[in-house]
Amino acid sequence: MRASAYPLIDADEAAGLVLDHTATLGVEQVRLAECYGRVLADDLVASSPLPAFPSSAVDGYALHAADAGKTLGVLGESAAGRPYLGRLEPGTAARILTGGVVPEGADVVVMIEDVRVDAGRVTVPPGLKAGTNFHKIGDDMGAGDRVLVAGMQLGPAEIGLAAAIGHAELGVRRRPRVALMSTGDELVEVGRPPGPGQIPDSNRWALLAALREAGAEVEVLGIAPDEPEPLRRLVENALGRADVLVTSGGVSVGTHDLVKPLLESLGTVHVGRVKLKPGKPFTFATLNAPGKVAFGLPGFPVSSLVTFEVFVRPALRKMQGFAQLHRPTLPVRLGYDAKPTVERTEYQRVTLHREGAELVAETTGSQSSSRLMSLAGAHALIRVPAGDQGIKAGSVVEAMILTLP
Repeated sequence: MRASAYPLIDADEAAGLVLDHTATLGVEQVRLAECYGRVLADDLVASSPLPAFPSSAVDGYALHAADAGKTLGVLGESAAGRPYLGRLEPGTAARILTGGVVPEGADVVVMIEDVRVDAGRVTVPPGLKAGTNFHKIGDDMGAGDRVLVAGMQLGPAEIGLAAAIGHAELGVRRRPRVALMSTGDELVEVGRPPGPGQIPDSNRWALLAALREAGAEVEVLGIAPDEPEPLRRLVENALGRADVLVTSGGVSVGTHDLVKPLLESLGTVHVGRVKLKPGKPFTFATLNAPGKVAFGLPGFPVSSLVTFEVFVRPALRKMQGFAQLHRPTLPVRLGYDAKPTVERTEYQRVTLHREGAELVAETTGSQSSSRLMSLAGAHALIRVPAGDQGIKAGSVVEAMILTLP
C-alpha cells in the first residue's frame, strides 16, 4: 500500500468540478423514427398555425348558428381529407365527419345525436352558439409559437408535435460514446467458474445498464489487465473512438491500482478522493484530447453505482444537452434513524412506501459498500451530511428518486 497524493475533497465540490469540466456535445440531424429519447438541440417554432383549417370535433352537421331550430337543406358532406368545397349560405347545412373541414360560411357544428334527418333535410335544435364543436385555426398553436424547448427529452408527444408541424427530422444532441472497462486480475467473466480468490465481474454489467439508461452509446472493453503497458494500449485505442472512459476498480492506493497513474499520464486528474460514503476513491480526469473525460469508479459494487449516480450520470446528461441534469427529488419522512459518518457525506439506500399523503423512507439494511443487495430494489438515496448528529426518524428530508414504488 502507498499513501494517496490526492486530497479528500467535499462531495459537492467534486460534483461541481465534474460539471465544470464537462462540455455539451455537438448537434446531429436525426430522422423522427430515431428521435425517441434524444435531447432537442434548439427550440422548435411553428411555421404555420395548427390546425391550419377549422375542423370538426364531432360527427354531425355544419351550419349557421342563426338557423337554430330550423329545418335545413343538406347540400353535401365534408369528411377528413375530402372537404365540401362550396359555401354554406343561411338556410343550408352540410353533413360533416370528425376531422372534416368546416365549410366556408358555417360557424357551428351540431352533433348528429342532436338532429333529426328526413328526406335530405335536417332539423336542428334551438339555442345554438357560434364556435361550438369545431377547432378553429390556430387553436393548438399559432405561427411563430415555440412548440418545444431545447433541452427537452423527446418522447411520443414531442415527436408527434414535431411531425404535426412538418418536421421529418430534428436537430438533437449527440449521444456520448463511452468506453467501459473493468480492472483487476481477481475478476472473471460472468458465467465462468472463478478460481481461488476470484469473483465474477458484476460491476461491468451494472454500469452498462446505468450508462444506457443515461443515454450513452457504450463500447464494452472487458476486463483490463493489471499491467501498466497493456492497460495503456487498451485505453488509448478506445479513446480514439470514445468521448468518455468509465473504469471500475483500480483507483484505490494498492500497488496494482493503476488507473490513477494512467489518467495522470493521459491528462489532468481533478478529483482523486472524495468525502463520500460509499465512494471515497472516486476519480475524475480531463484528457489531453479536447472534450474527453474519464471517470474512475471504485471497485465495490455499491460504491461504483452510487458514484455513478452522483457524478457520472449528471455529466452524461450535460453532454447530451439536458435542461435537467439531476434525478428528481421528493420530500420523504424517515422511518429510521439515519446515522452519519463523521467526515464524509453518505448516500443511504432506502425503499419508499406511502402512509396517507406522505412518502416514508425505510433503510434497505446494511449499507456496506460491497453489499449490492442494499441497492437492489432501492427506490431512492438519502443524503446524510457528515458530522455526529445524524437525522432522527420522523424528520422530513429530500430523497433522490431512482424509481417510484
